[in-house]
Amino acid sequence: MVDTEKIKNAVNLLLEGIGEDASRPGLIETPDRIANMYREIFEGMSEDPYEHLQKTFPIDGNSMVIEKDITFYSMCEHHMLPFFGRAHIGYIPNGKIVGLSKLARTVEVFSRRLQIQENMTEQIAAALLEYITPAGVIVVTEAEHLCMTMRGVKKPGSATVAIVKKGVFQGNTALCEDFLRMI
Repeated sequence: MVDTEKIKNAVNLLLEGIGEDASRPGLIETPDRIANMYREIFEGMSEDPYEHLQKTFPIDGNSMVIEKDITFYSMCEHHMLPFFGRAHIGYIPNGKIVGLSKLARTVEVFSRRLQIQENMTEQIAAALLEYITPAGVIVVTEAEHLCMTMRGVKKPGSATVAIVKKGVFQGNTALCEDFLRMI
């Protein structure tokens, strides 16, 4: 899906645009390095979360399952600068569970796309609701955005938090508080 030749050409134009000499020794291989980096950073664009969420296991209970502190790195669509942080997922099984690593892989699929944090959080929750059909799901993401840290307002260390509640988590304050207390 990533066109490395277009990326290389764009990087050369960018280098020229900022007044650099793209042929100087330190920059000769930069377009290749950036094309390879973008292929890796945006690999989630060509991945389907269902690949990771299709393997489930039966369960009798309906106790909340939580996977917390899932590290992610993503790219903001507004400035094409990174934002990074942690995701926390909770869900109430409805007869089946998914392997814990699959929750982290789902975060990885959606974080490896050009987007905003709020949409990423929504997409993770929606995929879990659709593919493992729990009674409810809650997803919280906390991230630092380099567009706020290294440019613009320049406030390093500030965190943006997004939360999405679906199913039994909507309107159930006690259940949400349990989840938030545990993370």
